[in-house]
Amino acid sequence: MAKTDPVLAEGLKQIQRDIDSAFDALLPVPADPRARLYEAMRYATIGGGKRLRPLLLSATAAMYGVDRAAAVRAGAAIEAVHVSSLIHDDLPCMDDDALRHGKPTLHLAYDEAMAVLAGDALLTFAFEVLSDPATITDPFTRIDLVQALSGASGAAGMVGGQMMDIAAETASFDLPTVTRLQQLKTGALLGAAVEMGAILGKVPPEGRAHLRGYARDIGLAFQIADDLLDHEGDEAAAGKALRKDAEAGKETFVSLLGPERAREQAKFLVEQAVNHLANHGAEADLLRALARYIIERDH
Repeated sequence: MAKTDPVLAEGLKQIQRDIDSAFDALLPVPADPRARLYEAMRYATIGGGKRLRPLLLSATAAMYGVDRAAAVRAGAAIEAVHVSSLIHDDLPCMDDDALRHGKPTLHLAYDEAMAVLAGDALLTFAFEVLSDPATITDPFTRIDLVQALSGASGAAGMVGGQMMDIAAETASFDLPTVTRLQQLKTGALLGAAVEMGAILGKVPPEGRAHLRGYARDIGLAFQIADDLLDHEGDEAAAGKALRKDAEAGKETFVSLLGPERAREQAKFLVEQAVNHLANHGAEADLLRALARYIIERDH
């Protein structure tokens, strides 16, 4: 399994530790009536998740010699956006989930109002961190980071994909439409992680085409793997409810292609993603290992 790759195992362990430490430091609980909100934000952010987006960001940044502390802060920002979306997606008015990362979802651990507020607060917290000179002193780089993450987070990205996902419950989507849905809902934030790493590395836009190709391919491979997990995975290993898409009548890569073709397509996308990194040497090994891990994970 790719997760036993020593480069990947160390990368995952280090980013999980660093992101937890960042949230712990950046979200101290105040001694006033806001305390419960901060406790809810910490509950959602500390000690859970694979941290794939911060790992993509930090691994890309490391290829260009970026200071680790800056990459971790930017990684905490993108993870805050991701977590805010999970909190809201789990609400009764959306997916109505009871389990996230193997523990009760935030609205069950606290309440629905706290989940709405915590999600809102984490979304704005992300841009507070990115716009802070403590992340990176160059104001133009900070603006580029904010633009990349905001563009991937809103109606033209993740939120737009979630809207399409809601529409999928009452409409029959073909393969191009499902692909577009997932490019927005899942792929946009994964792509932003790679883009932000390149921005920190001062890679000019015209020099990022191969990285965008890598991100696009792993984004689709990630979602196909997710659909396969939802179709045939183990809920205990996943730490969340499965078989939800079929129950909701949604078209997925698995329902449209069948499990075997979907698996073959995911493998093809991963190899294509790795090929985008052909001009890089050992400095890109973590990104290569991460691409392969995406289709071999069990959660």
